[in-house]
Amino acid sequence: MIDAPLSEEGAAVAVTPDVLRPALELYLALHTHPELSGAEERTAALFADRLAEDGYTVTRGIGGHGVAGVLRRGAGPVVVLRAELDALPVTEDTGLAYPSRVPGVMHACGHDLNLAALAGAARTLARTPWHGGTAVIVGQPAEETLTGARAMLADGLYERIGGPPDAVLAQHAAPLPAGHLAHAAHPGGPVLAGSRTLDAVLHGSGGHAGTPQLTVDPVVAAAAAVLRLQSVVAREIAPGEPAVLTVGRLRAGDRANVVPDRAELGISLRAFREPVLERMTAAVRRIVRAESEASGAARPPEFTETSRSPVLAPDAGLTAALRAAHGELFGKSRVSGLPPGTATEDFPWFGPAGADAGLHGGRGIRCGYWMLGTVGAAAWRAAHAPAGEGEEPPALPPNHSPRFAPDVRTALPTGIEAMTAAFRCALRHSRETVGGIEAHDP
Repeated sequence: MIDAPLSEEGAAVAVTPDVLRPALELYLALHTHPELSGAEERTAALFADRLAEDGYTVTRGIGGHGVAGVLRRGAGPVVVLRAELDALPVTEDTGLAYPSRVPGVMHACGHDLNLAALAGAARTLARTPWHGGTAVIVGQPAEETLTGARAMLADGLYERIGGPPDAVLAQHAAPLPAGHLAHAAHPGGPVLAGSRTLDAVLHGSGGHAGTPQLTVDPVVAAAAAVLRLQSVVAREIAPGEPAVLTVGRLRAGDRANVVPDRAELGISLRAFREPVLERMTAAVRRIVRAESEASGAARPPEFTETSRSPVLAPDAGLTAALRAAHGELFGKSRVSGLPPGTATEDFPWFGPAGADAGLHGGRGIRCGYWMLGTVGAAAWRAAHAPAGEGEEPPALPPNHSPRFAPDVRTALPTGIEAMTAAFRCALRHSRETVGGIEAHDP
């Protein structure tokens, strides 16, 4: 049974078959044909075509394969609803009857679910009454590389929709009970960490593996740097300050009997405060340089910051309003607080963080963000049941796992309802906030 949320006018708005069936069809099409960051051409086209079919004015190719659909219903606040287009370079191992047909690529983070739920919400908004405002539906490319939001904004996303919006909303699949929503535990507090991603190239002097004395081995320097980098969080960051440093890539050479000329490191940094991220970044550069010099490298290493994302801390007032609206819709037992997590998102660029970085002029934009549960009841019970002696309960596959498989039957209609109700809530909240309707009256 799908509960019926209340519209702004008080009428019941259910996820009807003409909304749910196309959303499910889109989900299956996305899941079976995933596309990597920057290559989401088919995904974007499917999404854009559905928005156009529902009466949205659609712009394609924003910042890559980005899509924006606009539906105006008179003067009033502008609310953006956003979901992601891209998949991950992961080989699927879910056992589903509808697995990815693209070798080595799958929707391991649930972006197929996020986008299908957004498409369902967009259709619901197009076919139900609400007045005095604008809905902007955004399909963002390249979230997994943390580059897509900046690219869309740099390509004039907000100028194309008539200026910065009043609010931007997003939800994301997470391994919580399906049908459950989770907002920031403390309104105004963080949901996800900020990040830096660094590539480092250490240089050596290659040669024959049998005469290592005639070489400078960058593999040894890189290995030493990897070990020493583990001390950054343990010894340079305060114990009460959450932070994560991960070396996710170490690449060097092709043959066992050849000392290579270079070694590459891919380093991910995560924390909940910008000064901590800056301190970690400086420590990484210092350590990698020192290990390179200690190995006798002829030249210092090179660093490239490939991506960065701000701390995701949704607006306190909007978060409180959204959580209350979702609690009224689904029941308070299905809506909870969420402790901060060290995953990252480029979503904050759509809000004040983007204004601070000069990406847009919307310093007063309010951001709302919550998690959408994906784990079916049977799997959740099994994972949390008392284990017998010598047994381990089955682990729930997290996002980015090759076994990540949302319970679509429950999660998709919940996601559609949650996003639809959040849009209506954000309209009300923006009207009640100084500058909301005035900013967008003609």
